[in-house]
Amino acid sequence: MKTEMQSVGEPVVLGATWVDIQGEVYGAQPDIRGPIGGGQGYTNIVTRGDYTVSSPNELLAALGQAQPGQVIFIPGDAVLDFTVPVYVEELVIKIPAGVTLASDRGHAESKGALILSDTFKTCPLLKCMGLDIRISGIRLRGPDSDARLALSRLCFERGRKQGDPDGFDHTYYYKFANSDGIQTNYAGLTVDNCEISGWSHAAIFLMAGDRHQVHHNSIHHNQRDGLGYGICHDRAESLIEQNLFKCNRASIDGSGVSGSGYEARHNVELGQSPSPCHRFEIHGGTARKDGTTIAGSWLKIHHNTFRTHSQPIAISGVPEQEAIINNNWFHHYGPGSGSAQLTPVRAQGHTRVINNAYGPVGPQVLDETPAKPNP
Repeated sequence: MKTEMQSVGEPVVLGATWVDIQGEVYGAQPDIRGPIGGGQGYTNIVTRGDYTVSSPNELLAALGQAQPGQVIFIPGDAVLDFTVPVYVEELVIKIPAGVTLASDRGHAESKGALILSDTFKTCPLLKCMGLDIRISGIRLRGPDSDARLALSRLCFERGRKQGDPDGFDHTYYYKFANSDGIQTNYAGLTVDNCEISGWSHAAIFLMAGDRHQVHHNSIHHNQRDGLGYGICHDRAESLIEQNLFKCNRASIDGSGVSGSGYEARHNVELGQSPSPCHRFEIHGGTARKDGTTIAGSWLKIHHNTFRTHSQPIAISGVPEQEAIINNNWFHHYGPGSGSAQLTPVRAQGHTRVINNAYGPVGPQVLDETPAKPNP
């Protein structure tokens, strides 16, 4: 059992996250709202609300009364542990449409209120029940920050022995319960200035809807082998910016169904998971087994900084419209990095990779880099 105030991982000193080359910016720049990853210096911190709650029961009571436009505020020193009600009652915390759930991460050195569950089957802990919900300034900690590599090895061993066509025992794998931090089927979710960690499936699961905004968050240690997503999309569209990603199996993922897409800009990806996958990715029809090559409707990935040796970007199919990859800074790829034989982007079509910076010191810019097809 973790101690109550424990967060996974250590504070990160980023240093330079962007570079100016001949008057053009490559990589992730902070904006006027505050630092990448949020916290101290973030300008839109909530410090009070229509309801102020400090315990699980008080939070649930306030959620039962709150109306659209109202704010439920949790003081930064509060710890709300939902482990027991999630385990015994299969509790899900339901947030009404139009309501803001907030704490004060970054205000006067506050870490933000901690909401947690240590029950493996926490799926999800926070569920959005309508449009235009905001979750801001909290720490949301899940039950499982481990990569579970031994579980994957066992499933491969069992699959080979059983003659499974994929060589993997999926039934055994999914007997180990998964967890999600935040889940929505509705449009207009905003998640900002939060620290979200320890979710075996996804920290944020955007199942449907558009106009989602995920910005100025620290999203880390969501890394179960085979799953482990920071932000996961199904039939959803989002803007993802100014986030700090570390130790996720994949920080941004999409199922790639028609009608989905995301724009990722000014994020910093540090990698460092023992279960590395593509950092920003979207799946194609092969993964869904739906007989198509569709990898979402559109994709924009620009002005991000990738400090990772694992594959930065993978588009495992063909977007219906186009994917554009530009003005990113790939530290460990390309000229001067010792990895010139590698390409940071894998794709199959309808993808332009243009005007990115390559290399950790004195990065160079290539006018255009063809995306490398998936093998």
